[in-house]
Amino acid sequence: MGFLDWLPWRARKKTPEELSEIRRVFAARYDHFRLLIQANTRAHELIGELEEALRGFTPYGMEYVNTLCTRISTSIFQMVRHLGELDHKGHDELMIAMQSINERIMTALAPEEHVMSGELVFDLSEIGRDHADLCGPKMAMLGEAGSSLGLNIPAGFVVTVAAYRRFVEAGGLRPEVARLIQATDGNDREALFRTSSDIMQLVMETRLPDDLAETILAAYDRLSERLGELPDLAVRSSALGEDVEGSSYAGQYRSVLNVDRGALLDSYKEVLASKFSRQAMAYRMNRGIRDEDVAMSVGCMTMVHAMSGGVAYSRNPVNVRDDSVSIHSVWGLPKPVVDGTAETDVFLVNRDSLVVNDRIVAEKPDMFVCSPKEGVCRESLLEEQRCEPSLTDEQAATIAREAVRIEEQFGTPQDIEWAMTPDGVFHLLQCRPLMQIESAKIAHPSAADLPKPVLSGGRTASPGVGVGPAYSVRKDVDALSFPDGGVLILKHALPSRAALLDRCSALISEQGGMAGHLANVAREFGVPALFGVKGVVGNFENGHILTVDADGHAVYDGAVEPLLVEKPRERIMRGSPVQGALRKAARHIVRLNLTNPESPEFKPENCKTLHDIMRYCHEKGVAGMFEFGTDNDFIEAASRQLICDVPKQFWVLNLDDGFLPEGENRSDQCILLKHVDSYPMHALWEGMQAVQWEGPPPVHTKGLMSVMFEATMNPDLNPSSGTRYTQKNYFMISKNYCSLQSRFGFHFCGVESLVSDRTSENYASFQFKGGAANVERRILRARFVGDLLEELEFRVRVRQDNMFARAEGLPRKAMGRRLKILGYLITHTRQLDMIMTNKAEVARRKARFLKDFAMFD
Repeated sequence: MGFLDWLPWRARKKTPEELSEIRRVFAARYDHFRLLIQANTRAHELIGELEEALRGFTPYGMEYVNTLCTRISTSIFQMVRHLGELDHKGHDELMIAMQSINERIMTALAPEEHVMSGELVFDLSEIGRDHADLCGPKMAMLGEAGSSLGLNIPAGFVVTVAAYRRFVEAGGLRPEVARLIQATDGNDREALFRTSSDIMQLVMETRLPDDLAETILAAYDRLSERLGELPDLAVRSSALGEDVEGSSYAGQYRSVLNVDRGALLDSYKEVLASKFSRQAMAYRMNRGIRDEDVAMSVGCMTMVHAMSGGVAYSRNPVNVRDDSVSIHSVWGLPKPVVDGTAETDVFLVNRDSLVVNDRIVAEKPDMFVCSPKEGVCRESLLEEQRCEPSLTDEQAATIAREAVRIEEQFGTPQDIEWAMTPDGVFHLLQCRPLMQIESAKIAHPSAADLPKPVLSGGRTASPGVGVGPAYSVRKDVDALSFPDGGVLILKHALPSRAALLDRCSALISEQGGMAGHLANVAREFGVPALFGVKGVVGNFENGHILTVDADGHAVYDGAVEPLLVEKPRERIMRGSPVQGALRKAARHIVRLNLTNPESPEFKPENCKTLHDIMRYCHEKGVAGMFEFGTDNDFIEAASRQLICDVPKQFWVLNLDDGFLPEGENRSDQCILLKHVDSYPMHALWEGMQAVQWEGPPPVHTKGLMSVMFEATMNPDLNPSSGTRYTQKNYFMISKNYCSLQSRFGFHFCGVESLVSDRTSENYASFQFKGGAANVERRILRARFVGDLLEELEFRVRVRQDNMFARAEGLPRKAMGRRLKILGYLITHTRQLDMIMTNKAEVARRKARFLKDFAMFD
């Protein structure tokens, strides 16, 4: 060994084995760094998805919310794990912070605790609106109307929410139902239908606790004793949240009619199981209601032997300025009115004078009646009765009078189900708040501006215009293929078809009317609906484009442009419980508090959100790779000097696949630019070399004195001082990634970018700091650069002379252009701080820069 090898500043040359070990260590470190960056990209994308969900334009359920928050947390945990492999310092503190944040998120997502105790059964005559939390709004309002207004309501009892929870807990249903729902993709219709069927079957197979079964049967026996006979009952849902303003759940749950004592317990379970019918599950998701917040109480009421029955609206549901009472009526039970399977008589009654102003009498070939032996059955009507009105004007006036009284009692317009017995006595079967909507105030085109409709007639069940491909649904299996944005065509307006309304642009049905359950839900969802259009099923091939004008009672071939006025997007999730839970969780996810990596407060214990942890991991991960990459041993082992025709030295650290094979195979420690296979580095380099730097700007005396003074006072500007500013300029690259840390003149630049064909993952960040002039001029230059970048859709933050900018989510070509401009700015902002107080010169430079930027278009 020579004498010089013993000198302390003389580094010993590494053996091949030592160099190999250094390369191995680097490969392991880079693998963790690469995975950290990938997790960072995923987390950014998921947080963007969360922010879009908070806008509320598309429906989602709690399963989606729980899954999304879990995915975000998992991605950021991966960042924490890989950072721990790069740098153990602060890892324990970071894990403690993340655990604390996750606990707060879980608390925000937890369902509200509802009262678990209470009476299992109440007599219907004993309840009022104060019992809504135990008996559900439907039964609570019915009991209130009976006792407060003296109306005739069916005798009966309510099996309460406490009984439902007793059944669920005793049967161990809660965890299994939750598992089935969480394992189902809400966008997979077939899977959703299958899950619905599985859960309903599970409920039916679960045994009622003995004490609950005995309590229900004892209530029936008391009712029988009071009536002096064995009654047949209507077993009807009265779930929490049902029949409240804005969420009617119209027709989404099961009702079982004409039930005797022997079938009562199974009928009760049928109604409980209908909580998980596909239409009810779809409804809850589209209304932002959590499954766990819906508990089912069940009303068990005596059947009313109706001469006629139907639905009354105390006001017009599609015209807020029309306060007449509309009555929809058929012979016999009101079943065909609400399930949309028959034409109905319509009576319009003045609410003040109770005079019938108009009537439409439909042909009614049959009616539903209660048969002691056969249950509810259909009977054909005599020829002369089919076209007779099902109500007299006096009976219509009686129904209208009671509808107005019920509205006054509850303070909102009402949707009322009623029955009239053969002795002419009015019976109230149900009442709920009526949702009123109004067509958009848009001038309807004249007939001369429109083509001839292919179909016309029918009744407006829900106002508006929709266009889309026709699709007839005749049976359940057809629903699986229903297209997004389709025009749903039906024979009967069955309530179960509400499961498709979130995908509909419009709805046409041959049967049904405004008072049916499907019409109610269509109005809630804002889906234009035209009912009573004869011959529409099978009239169009599936996929044929139709325009449905529900207000104009017409269907047109193709898209009719004069009718297609863009509607504002409805925030359908706004104010919903599900969105509320997501918003609470987002407070612990999205907000960014750790914004300045140079602050002494930038440490794990100050991470208050997952975004803080994400930012901390990214900054420390990049810094860890930087420090390792600038280690002399590593440079000798893993970096290549870039051979280029510029006076500065650049070193390239290949992180993964950034070199072509020709470059990898070179025996020296150099790399040619043509052998670099990194899109972001090439774009950045092109910008740096596009226009030759014209040299320092002319400096007046004050500017020159400022530079000289700063140079004498700031040791970092002395190249011989060994500060961080004397580090080599280097690129860390892979095929789609580039990080540049460089000194140009007296300022320092950092660029980091990922550019691939996956637009959502693309980003470019730029940091610009320092200078030779005084603080004022350096700050002005930082703002000058920031203003230029804001015009290019960068998010910019300037703190003193430190400027941060970031662009993301842009396509490959657009991101490449911005990288070229960043490269240009790195080269051409040298020493501009010295002229920043000269407004004319600054304006000239800005004009020059903007002109040069055009070459990158």
